[in-house]
Amino acid sequence: MLAVQVLEVLDALEACGLRVWLDGGWGVDALLGTQTRVHEDVDIVVELDQFDDVCRALEPLDLSLVEDFLPTRAVLRSPDGRQVDVHPVTFDGDGVGSQRGAGPDGSDCPYPSVGFGQGRVLDRSVPCLTAELQIEHHRGYEPRERDRRDMTALATVFDFELPPPYEIPSHG
Repeated sequence: MLAVQVLEVLDALEACGLRVWLDGGWGVDALLGTQTRVHEDVDIVVELDQFDDVCRALEPLDLSLVEDFLPTRAVLRSPDGRQVDVHPVTFDGDGVGSQRGAGPDGSDCPYPSVGFGQGRVLDRSVPCLTAELQIEHHRGYEPRERDRRDMTALATVFDFELPPPYEIPSHG
């Protein structure tokens, strides 16, 4: 998924008045302000009760539902292979989000209200999850090498200690 395609997705959703935040690899790169690797897809966080509106907004980009694991997650894909992984959340009155069944143990995955921030894609400000929330959401499963690189980059730029299993071994 190219940076311009990520912006097209965000533009289509925002044009319909839908709230959206980048998550995953593009969310990390938005926080870092630069693309650090090739991305197979774009992960987005949207409101669960607006999922049908999200699908309608992305139809003109030739994206359609191919995997439906709602209310936990869904995947939209185009014939040319562009893919959007959708992380639907519900919000309480305090702005705290919850993704049903997305925790490592099958429990609900929390999205604290302070976990929604801003980043940059192609020098444009975009909504994304914060570094703290990105790191928290990457816990609970065996990381891939790209996950380790992403979390190390966030920890370096934002001056965090990484939790297991991402901690950086000390030398000496």
